[in-house]
This record gives sequence, C-alpha cells and structure tokens, in this order.
Amino acid sequence: MDLDTFFVSCERLQDRRLIGKPVLIGGTSDRGVVASCSYEARKFGIHSAMPIRMAKQLCPEAIVIRGNSEIYTQFSQDVTAIIKDTVPLYEKASIDEFYIDLTGMDKFFGCHKLASELRQRIMKETHLPISFGLSINKTVSKIATGEAKPNNNIHIVKGNEKPFLAPLSIRKIPMVGEATYKSLCDLGVKQIKTVQDMPMQLMHRVLGKNGLSIWKKANGIDNSPVIQYRERKSISTERTFDTDTTDITKLKSILIAMTEQLAYQLRRGHKLTACITFKIRYSDFQTYTQQKRIPYSAMDQTIIPVVIDLFKTLYHRRLLVRLIGVKFSHLVEGGHQINLFDDHEKHLNLSIAIDKMRERYGDRAVINAAGMQVKNISRKNPFNGEPPPLLANRRR
Repeated sequence: MDLDTFFVSCERLQDRRLIGKPVLIGGTSDRGVVASCSYEARKFGIHSAMPIRMAKQLCPEAIVIRGNSEIYTQFSQDVTAIIKDTVPLYEKASIDEFYIDLTGMDKFFGCHKLASELRQRIMKETHLPISFGLSINKTVSKIATGEAKPNNNIHIVKGNEKPFLAPLSIRKIPMVGEATYKSLCDLGVKQIKTVQDMPMQLMHRVLGKNGLSIWKKANGIDNSPVIQYRERKSISTERTFDTDTTDITKLKSILIAMTEQLAYQLRRGHKLTACITFKIRYSDFQTYTQQKRIPYSAMDQTIIPVVIDLFKTLYHRRLLVRLIGVKFSHLVEGGHQINLFDDHEKHLNLSIAIDKMRERYGDRAVINAAGMQVKNISRKNPFNGEPPPLLANRRR
C-alpha cells in the first residue's frame, strides 16, 4: 500500500485551494530540491530530487511549499495505526509505504476483499488517497501499486506475474537505477519481457549479482519476507574518557566525529530525527543533559551545529569532563538523505557521494576534518545492533 503524492495530499487537506493545481514540496530557494510533487506538476516532467529552479522553468505556475514534516509524520502515524489495528503482519517501508502479509487470510475473509476494505477505511478516516497492489510477493506488489496509481488497486492473481510484468519498462523494477538502466539499454533491453527471455547466466555475466536479482524480479520471483514493523525510538552514542579532560578543542572534535557517525547510521537505516540531545558528565559525576527539536533531518550540516550549540550551553562549569554523549530521538522512516525542505542541491549531491564512498570503502573512508583527532568511539544502543566503526584516520 502506498499513499499517493503523500506530502501534497497532506497539504491539500490543510488548504483545499491547492486541489487540482501543480504543487511542489521542497526547498523554497532556487537551490533547493523537490521532495514531492503533485500529478499536475508531473505532467510537465517534474519529479522528486529535481532542483527547484529546473522545476520552475518547466512549470512557472507551480506552487512551491516548504512543507511541514510534523504534519506528515502525524498523518503517517494515523495510517500506521489503522493498518496495525486491521492486519496481523505489516512492514513500514517508509513514511508513506507499507508491505502487508495477508497469508492465510483468504480462508476467512478473502485477501482482496480485506485489502480493499482496509484501503476504504484509511481513505474514510484520514481523507488521504492510497493505492495498493496485491500479489504473491513484495516486488510484484510494489510494481502493481505503481501501476494502480493514482488512488486505485490492482490484483495480480497467482500465476499471472510474468504476463503482468512483461510489457512494462525495465525501469519499473526496484533497484534499477540510471546506471543499470543505461547498461541494459546498451544491450537493447528496455522491456521486462526481454529480461524474462534472457538466460539468467547472461544477466549474471553482464551485471554480476545485481543482474541475477534483476532477472529474478523480472520473472516475478521474490522470496523476501515481510518484516514485522517496530518503531525505533532513539539511537545514541557516548564517550567515557580514560583521563578526565578540559580540552575544549578535543571535546568538540570528538563530538563532531560522534555526531557524524550517528547521522550516517540514520541515513543508512533510512531514518530521520527531530530531536537532538547532548549529555555531559563531570569528574564529580554530576550529569547534565539538554535537548533541542529540529526539522526532520539526517544531514551532518544540519545536526552538527545543533550539537555544538548544546555543548556550549551546558559546558560552563570549567570542571574536568568524564563523559559526553549524543542521542537522536523522535525517529521516523524516511529514505531521504537530506533535510526534505531546507537543503540545497549541492548538499544532496555531496551527501550522496560521501555515503557511496563509505558504503564502498568503509565508514572511515571520509570523515569531517574537525573530527580527525578522535582515536576511538564507543557506542551505546547502536542503531543497527553492531559495534560502531572506529575513526582513527582520514583516508584519501
């Protein structure tokens, strides 16, 4: 199930004058990017992540709204509550997308009947448009949901997965990005049917493991389970010093490194935070904390200044410091690597490039120069349940 043009739909519930008009949600400056856009705007070729200035050129009459992440989060929670109350197992893939496992429900209710009634209930209670695709696995259901939009549903009966997928563009398959699409086009592959007719070994030889995955998805094969959704409330990290210190430069350097790594964990986990907490413990074991609410973000340039400001506010006793810590809370799902409404295009490109380097060469591949003094970081309550990477040196 996927909420249609979710941010725009939420804004239209707040202001009905926006109905039927081309609406852009995102940064209001010319250097901002589009976080979401209405179907009326998409007719002009506008899409998510497009620079606002380009979108304005394509559609000068478009209405640009900075957006309100708190309202969107509340609507998402309302929809989540309805789904939780109705089905036995669901996975929240993002702020507006859900996978629901209805295995066995056909014996009692009928899967399509139950899904349709759930969709009607969501629309009635939240007034938000929502679409769904019903099939035997995640991939086919996701593609079917895209084909059902706007505000409709498609049921792919078991055994009809390949005929349904065959005429569609290869771009419809999840995980086929620009580079992969270009490689497939060079092979003359533009429709899913062509991949279905290709030997699996050829796809593996051309694209490696990614090619095998694409071949399986093109043939309607996907055994990935629906993972039970549990909302993570917070993530945090702390540093206890072997020797208590008053070295402000050292403290700030460690704070920056800790925050940078924690923010990366957010982005890697497709999460955004709206509350930053700083903790400090002095040598006499007196402990102080202070927090600040921020617009939902997972970006270093947004979060690090907040942490430093909190440090400056709390560090006033001039005593030896024993421990410092940072915590992100009020977490929500969000696959965006930028502040949805207030970051520039260059921040988006820089963040994506850095995170790609970290994914390929390790978490220490690129670090903030201000955090280079850090020798070790210990983590409490790590986001992904694994020990944190060490920040010992910068690699070039």
